[in-house]
Amino acid sequence: MTQAPVRVGIIGVHPDRGWASTAHVPALQQLPQFQLSVLSHSRIEVAQAAAQKFGFDHAVTSTEELVNHPDVDLVVVTVRVPEHLQLVTTALEAGKSVFSEWPLGMNLRDAEAMNELAAARGVSTMIGLQTRANPAIRHIRKLVGDGYVGEVLSASVIGSGITWGEELEEAFRYTLDPSKGASMLHVPFAHTMDALGFALDSEFLSVSGTLATRRPTIRIVESREFVPLTVADQIAFSGRLESGTLVTSHFRGGLSRATNFHMEINGSKGDLLLTSPVGYVGVGGFNLSGAQAGENLHPIPVPGDFGPDENVLTGNVKKLYELFASDKLSGTRQSPTFESAVNLHRLINAVEQSGGVWRDV
Repeated sequence: MTQAPVRVGIIGVHPDRGWASTAHVPALQQLPQFQLSVLSHSRIEVAQAAAQKFGFDHAVTSTEELVNHPDVDLVVVTVRVPEHLQLVTTALEAGKSVFSEWPLGMNLRDAEAMNELAAARGVSTMIGLQTRANPAIRHIRKLVGDGYVGEVLSASVIGSGITWGEELEEAFRYTLDPSKGASMLHVPFAHTMDALGFALDSEFLSVSGTLATRRPTIRIVESREFVPLTVADQIAFSGRLESGTLVTSHFRGGLSRATNFHMEINGSKGDLLLTSPVGYVGVGGFNLSGAQAGENLHPIPVPGDFGPDENVLTGNVKKLYELFASDKLSGTRQSPTFESAVNLHRLINAVEQSGGVWRDV
């Protein structure tokens, strides 16, 4: 029995820029399980240009038109984090399923409110923790589950924020406002800790974090203006998982001339190492290696991994949509939901409140 395609409405699509047009639309265009139905933009000429370019059936100028359109089953929210609460709430109140990019909200309170509303409305949700769909992360999860490393004793992570270093594009200036919920702590660090917890199939039980801002200013790329760096560019983190595993991590703003990403999982019978020349798990470009007793560290092939010419960012999003479609068809829960988002928001909130003291998540 075949299922009718899920009709997608995406809020805020521009024909030439933005995360929707660079990742979500190309991913959905490759999936017969979905239909590009409606898009919105505040300017009708921009909406119409985007609809024509990408093959959407309808173009509208308001969120209300989109979420109430009869040809929309799933509303996709890919705009800046400060707009999520209003847009997601509007879609949920219209009874539509929602895919929101991470972070779900600017803070834990907003995320909990959206999750509670989704539960009350009885609609499906998905959060953009697309690294959970990445082939390397999923293969690590399988290897760990199959006992490759034995009992997981500890995990160590070095990461780089890519942004929040020497300079910043004007479009991302809002990430310097800690109240907007889009800092290095909220995005690259959060994605990485979520991926690690997923790979180890265990939630964080307690955490300790120290946040520091070592660069007093950051340069805006376009204007060359120096502005205050008002969010942390250094994160020192320790955590305990429910499984007992101890996690340590150091994240730095910008990029390093040495190690940019290193995730090491140490177990009673073996070890796994995931590295990348870029800063964190959301970007990809992974190399996976491992070793068991008596072996030297050696490469481990990743089934279904991306080829050298494939866009990893689009590929991760595509695989996440595939999980959502499979869940809808079979009644499983493989894709991350708003509940997953609330759990991660609780982790970030605990780190923010920690001040170097251990706190329960």
